[in-house]
Amino acid sequence: MIKIKNENSDREAKVLAQHICMSVFKARRVIDQIRGRSYEETLMILELMPYRASYPILKLVYSAAANASHNMGLNEADLFISKAEVNRGAIVKKLRPRARGRSYLIKKTTCHIKIFLKEKSKF
Repeated sequence: MIKIKNENSDREAKVLAQHICMSVFKARRVIDQIRGRSYEETLMILELMPYRASYPILKLVYSAAANASHNMGLNEADLFISKAEVNRGAIVKKLRPRARGRSYLIKKTTCHIKIFLKEKSKF
């Protein structure tokens, strides 16, 4: 059996941001709101969200759309977010001086964000 794949259906623009200084749970709260939505709707949602995590995600969505239009020739109006995921990154550990010569460990969490944009299929 021969499977014929449409070339346009497999084309996917992706963008990855690593070591974003943000908690995974705070980033996932924003990512869950935009998963599966169209590009224009995503931009409106991210600009109006009150969370600090929405700005780096907005920059990533812009970058993925620019990759799709420039590198693959896809139309930005037909794009939607097919996949979006947030994974845990490295933990940056710092020491803070405390009273009586002691030190206190501060853990800064990071995350990796992946966003995939696809073109809506026209039937």
